[in-house]
Amino acid sequence: MNNLTADFLSKLKTFSKTLTKYVSTNSGDWTIKGFIDIEKQVYTISSDTKIISKILEIQLFPKFKEFAKKNGFKIVLADKQNWYPDLTFVKISDESIKFAVDIKTTYRLTDYDGFCNGFTLGSYGEYFRNRTSSKNIQFPYSEYAAHLCLGIIYTRAKPADIDETEILKISDLDKISSVITDLLFFAEEKWKISSDQGGSGNTANIGSIDYIDDLLKGNGVFKNLGEKVFDDYWMNQGILQVPKPNSDNEYKKLTKLSEFLEFTGKDIHLINMAKRKKKK
Repeated sequence: MNNLTADFLSKLKTFSKTLTKYVSTNSGDWTIKGFIDIEKQVYTISSDTKIISKILEIQLFPKFKEFAKKNGFKIVLADKQNWYPDLTFVKISDESIKFAVDIKTTYRLTDYDGFCNGFTLGSYGEYFRNRTSSKNIQFPYSEYAAHLCLGIIYTRAKPADIDETEILKISDLDKISSVITDLLFFAEEKWKISSDQGGSGNTANIGSIDYIDDLLKGNGVFKNLGEKVFDDYWMNQGILQVPKPNSDNEYKKLTKLSEFLEFTGKDIHLINMAKRKKKK
């Protein structure tokens, strides 16, 4: 990690630790209770993760602007909804210095002690493989000094506590349960919290590890291998043909980090093994 990235990441980590208080009540509930109309009626927020993520992003934006201004950056937002990253921090004194910051949210798994549902860390498709491509990315991947994740982990309210059909007046705000509680923020380089598995069904997205303590410590499967192996592995995911187990002349598409390391002659023992979920 170069000095520019180390300095920016250090400041982003410090900043992230201030955000829980900004979006939470004293009891740890999310301060957002619902939507309001011109009749001053409050509609309860859905527990849908996409809705929660977008509202959190809007709520936090003033704080991101403060952080950028304080540290000599301007923020460039993604031109389109599905473009990477959510925020580009551009150094005002030298616009060649850019940092990609993606805001990622997930929830704790109540049946698995210490685990969350994990994050999707962005595509490993065109712009990731072709570092000069402008497809679905604000600036070409190679122009960023680092690719960072600002992660948000929360606990979902019990379904019995939320009535999405309920409509209340502003005077009844204290009767509305928050759909999420106990928000935890952290910042880390994307490659340091990556797993070697995809993050969302059939789409070409990088998945994260899902043990919360390891996420906070940047303890992903590539920890001992470095960012270059992370890049090489995901650039070749689903494309590189590797030998099938117990076969000398049959091949399959790359799906596991151990396969990639064996194919490239690297020590598979360097894989930082992820903790596995165990039910309570």
